[in-house]
Amino acid sequence: WGRIDMLENRRVGIKSREVYECPGSLALLMAHADLEGLTLERDLAHEKARLEPRWAELVYDGLWFSPLKSALDAFVDESQRHVTGEVRLRCEPGRCFVAGRRSDVGLYDHDLATYEAADRFRHEDAEGFVRLWGLGVETWAAKQAAPWTESAKQGHG
Repeated sequence: WGRIDMLENRRVGIKSREVYECPGSLALLMAHADLEGLTLERDLAHEKARLEPRWAELVYDGLWFSPLKSALDAFVDESQRHVTGEVRLRCEPGRCFVAGRRSDVGLYDHDLATYEAADRFRHEDAEGFVRLWGLGVETWAAKQAAPWTESAKQGHG
């Protein structure tokens, strides 16, 4: 564990094989990603994950002072305002994994995340939400099925 063996796409258009020994860095990244998973709101987490490769590409290409990187830095800084807590890692020969996590601002709520009789989650609310959430796709599917149904009736399907 702790080694990255990869093919990189160089800016000049060639591929190169790179091997990095960086167990400490990978452990820190793992712990931080886990803490983000606990503290970031869903859409913010998804957008950050989408932008991370672009940020890394700018850094890799030496564009540290570019306007785009500065704008992405501002986004990342804002996204990290509430990323705080503690992550315990367990590292053994050949592997490292999260052994525990906690945060005073963590968004995980056991009483909302379970589906038991005593939880705080109102199951009847979910039924209406699921119907509304799927309405657009249901409408699309019905419109897509209509031409196929007509085609099949005419012997073309």
